[in-house]
Amino acid sequence: MRRFLISLAIAIYGFPLMASYIFVPMDAETQRSHLKAYGMTYYVLDLGFEAYWLLNYEGGSFAFEHTPTLEKECKIRDITYRVIPNAQFAAIREKINHPEVNQSVIKLEKAPKIAVYTPNFNQRGEQIQPWDDAVTMVLTYAEIPYDKVYDRDVLEGKLAQYDWLHLHHEDFTGQYGKFYRSYHTQLWYQENQRRMEEIAQSLGFQKVSKLKLSVVQAIKDFVEGGGFMFAMCSATDTYDIALAAAGTDICAKIYDGDPMDPDCQEKLDYTQCLAFKDFQLVKNPMEYEYSQIDMSPTKRNVTPEVDYFTLFDFSAKWDVVPTMLTQNHTRTVKGFMGQTTAYDKRYIKSDVLVLGENKSVNEARYLHGTFGYGTWTFFGGHDPEDYRHYVADPETDLNLHPRSPGYRLILNNVLFPAAKKKKRKT
Repeated sequence: MRRFLISLAIAIYGFPLMASYIFVPMDAETQRSHLKAYGMTYYVLDLGFEAYWLLNYEGGSFAFEHTPTLEKECKIRDITYRVIPNAQFAAIREKINHPEVNQSVIKLEKAPKIAVYTPNFNQRGEQIQPWDDAVTMVLTYAEIPYDKVYDRDVLEGKLAQYDWLHLHHEDFTGQYGKFYRSYHTQLWYQENQRRMEEIAQSLGFQKVSKLKLSVVQAIKDFVEGGGFMFAMCSATDTYDIALAAAGTDICAKIYDGDPMDPDCQEKLDYTQCLAFKDFQLVKNPMEYEYSQIDMSPTKRNVTPEVDYFTLFDFSAKWDVVPTMLTQNHTRTVKGFMGQTTAYDKRYIKSDVLVLGENKSVNEARYLHGTFGYGTWTFFGGHDPEDYRHYVADPETDLNLHPRSPGYRLILNNVLFPAAKKKKRKT
C-alpha cells in the first residue's frame, strides 16, 4: 500500500517530488569561472526563473531550479555546478537560516535592466577615448546584456527605462579629464573636446561643464527615484565635485574659454554631494588631480607588491545589501590604480558606508550609500586586473582572469538590484 501511495503521488505531483536544483559554488577552491557564474544567474532571471543567492555560503553561491535547458547552459558557459535534490537544497537553506550562522538566503526575482553611461561618437560604435571600461568588459565577458546611454539620453529622461546605471570613467567637471598638459596635442583629445562642445551646444548649453552639471543632477534624480547607480575611477569624485560646484565656475580658461571663479572654493556646497565633504579643489589646470578626495601617489606611498584592500564583514541577516556587495571568495583584494584610485577618509561623509579599505594608508576603496529610494556605489581604480592602466594600453583579456575578486565586486553591484523590490518614486 505504501509503495502504491508513493507511485500515485509521483503520478499526480511528479515534478515537485522529483524537483532538483542547480547549485553553483563560488568558493576559491571549487569554482573555475566566477565571472561567468554571475552571467549564468542573470540568464536564469532573464528567462523568468527565480534564483537564490546564498550569502557567505561557499563564497556566495547561487542556486536555481534545475531544467535540462539551464544545465546545458551551465555546460556551455563552462562554470562549475552540481545538481542536488530538493531535499538537499532544503537542508542547505535550513543550515543557513540558523540564527547563529552569519549567512542568509536571498531570493533573486527579476533581472535588472542595465544602462552604461558612455560616449559612442561614430557610426561604427567606436569610442574616441583611448581607454577601456572595466564594467562594459565584464558585462560582455559574463554575457549580461546592457544598453549604452549618454548625455542626450539622460536629459531626455531615458534613464526611467532602466534599473541600474554605470557611469563610465567620465569627468563631470567639464575639464576633459585634466589631460591637457600631457595630451592636448593628441588628435583623440582634440576630437573629444570638439565632440563634447558640439553636444553641449546642440542641447542648449554654452559650456560642457554646464551640460555635465545637468547630467549629474538628472542622474541624482534617477537615484532618488529608486535607481541603482554604480561608478568607478574619475566618475566617482568628479560626480560629487560637479554637484558641489553647481553655483560657480571651477574650470580654467584652457577648458572653457574663461577664467575660473577666484572664489570657487568658498562657493562649494557640500550638502549636494552624495559621498564627500570638505574637500579642497586642485585649481592648477596642469595638475592631473581634481581635488584632495583622491589618494594620489604622493599620498599613498604603496608598492604594488603590498597594495591590497580588505572587504568588511557584515551581518548577512541584518545588513543584507552590504553583504551582497562584498560577496567574494577572498576578503583581501589586490589594489589597482586609476585617475581616482581611492578616497581619503577625511573627506567621506559620516553616513557613507565603507565596504573596503586599506588601513595602512587610511584610504577607502569601495563606498556605498542611499539617496531617496535608490542607492549609489563608488569603486576606486580603473581596472581590477591591470595595476597601472595607461592611456592607449590594450584592454584586459578576462579569459585570463575568470576568477577575479575585483571584477566580482563589480558584478555584485550588477546583480543585487534583482533582490530588491523597488518602490520607484513617481
